[in-house]
Amino acid sequence: MGARSYVFRDLKDLMAKATPLRSGDCLAGLAAASAEERVAAQMTLAALPLSIFLNNLLIPYEQDEISRLIVDDHDTLAFAPIAHLTVGDFRNWLLSDAVDEHVLTAVAPGITPEMAAAVAKIMRVQDLILAAKKCRVVTRFRNTIGLAGSLSTRLQPNHPTDDASGIAASILDGLLYGSGDAVIGINPATDNVPQVIKIVSMLNDIIERYQIPTQSCVLTHVTNTIEAINRGAPVDLVFQSIAGTEAANLSFGIDLALLAEARDAALSLQRGTVGDNVMYFETGQGSALSANAHHGIDQQTCEARAYAVARKFQPLLVNSVVGFIGPEYLYDGKQIIRAGLEDHFCAKLLGLPMGCDVCYTNHAEADQNDMDVLLTLLGTAGCTFVMGIPGSDDIMLNYQTTSFHDALYVRRLLGSKPAPEFEAWLKHMQIFSEGEQVKLGTALPSIFKQALLRLS
Repeated sequence: MGARSYVFRDLKDLMAKATPLRSGDCLAGLAAASAEERVAAQMTLAALPLSIFLNNLLIPYEQDEISRLIVDDHDTLAFAPIAHLTVGDFRNWLLSDAVDEHVLTAVAPGITPEMAAAVAKIMRVQDLILAAKKCRVVTRFRNTIGLAGSLSTRLQPNHPTDDASGIAASILDGLLYGSGDAVIGINPATDNVPQVIKIVSMLNDIIERYQIPTQSCVLTHVTNTIEAINRGAPVDLVFQSIAGTEAANLSFGIDLALLAEARDAALSLQRGTVGDNVMYFETGQGSALSANAHHGIDQQTCEARAYAVARKFQPLLVNSVVGFIGPEYLYDGKQIIRAGLEDHFCAKLLGLPMGCDVCYTNHAEADQNDMDVLLTLLGTAGCTFVMGIPGSDDIMLNYQTTSFHDALYVRRLLGSKPAPEFEAWLKHMQIFSEGEQVKLGTALPSIFKQALLRLS
């Protein structure tokens, strides 16, 4: 057989063709037609200089406020140490022994989302894990998240009718497994301002009554949270789903100005005790495509662009809800695992406190064994936080994720601990006891026995 040539019409096309296979890019007509074409694209991409991404915007500056954000906030001094590198050289540099967390922290403001996405496309799974492990991102509100050797959890006590007793029982269950230091975060079944105020007030009462060094969040639209703040609600964190194009964000009913307004509103409450990171963002590959707002950009690159939005607002937490959108975008366990590791790597490289909702929908070609694999790999990669949900099954959102037991497993496997302030509280409450390593206490603390009686 003779030699075969491949032509890529522009940088967007090259980036898409170089992406490891996933169903969303196939659905959008962007994926390589064969493994051979994908390898050709990856080799071509590896030879490109990083500087090309500063001069060839995937969405024109005039058409997209995320493009403007990426260009206007780019730190040329931070970029200088890597400005001479190609994408392939950048991979080698990231994996070299000379590059540690201090070097990566310094260079992060000079890395654009497209640079991060490009290098991820030519990296193996072990590369994504090793490079992400070097990144250290620490944030603070009522505790300190992201320290070396720590793995935090979001306690997610969702209930299909927002029943207060049901929510409280799930919170108690999670706390008794050491879950909840990242946030106690609820997706409301009834999403309006009065309900948001009711739930956030309930969470505030629990945190104050038991003096828990953590933060609460109701995952409602940012406009509801702003209005709740205006009505005097005790809001800790402002939540919003975000995407990597202006058009996709508009489909969510947001823009950068609205996010800035929300952050200012939360900061005005001064509710943090050890820091003022007040934003919580969720992302996920496929969101721009599902909104028909991807501009012909592959879904992994669109996802990385969402991290520019998050980085702008100095969040306490960011996570990819990696398998939640469904098999139309990530078809099976293999694609979900790869995407979760890509998202974690790219976000950490850009300086974000990145966690992951290790999850799948019931119609995806995935199961809990796949999630065990991804959870374990993310733990070794230094993931900031994962989800903790009763029995792994979110009965309100109807998807499968990680349980309190799963989070405890990966902490025990890797010797990871909760945020230090939260760990001290767990020991004070006799939920954790000291041995060769921190372990669950054997007795139910009397204060929680009283809580159980109130719920029964």
